[in-house]
Amino acid sequence: MSFEVIMLWACAFFCTIGFVATFARFLIGPSLADRVVSLDLLTTIGIAIIAIYAIRTREPVMIDVALIIGIISFLGTIAFAYYIQRSTTDDHS
Repeated sequence: MSFEVIMLWACAFFCTIGFVATFARFLIGPSLADRVVSLDLLTTIGIAIIAIYAIRTREPVMIDVALIIGIISFLGTIAFAYYIQRSTTDDHS
């Protein structure tokens, strides 16, 4: 096994551990803000897994897929933040 393969497997292992821990936080999270942050982290870890797959299979088109998912995730996070802000300002009015 080459050093590259060992490092890719190590990255995949740690991404899996992070994904499981973040998903648990997503399920347990007491507030909506906790769930939004964990969902954003889940998509970030998913992008990392796609990047690992792209490096391992030498498929550069998968990097484009990861970038598009990142842009969509960013827009979703902005929408959730706007929703949370609107709901908290409406409660205090």
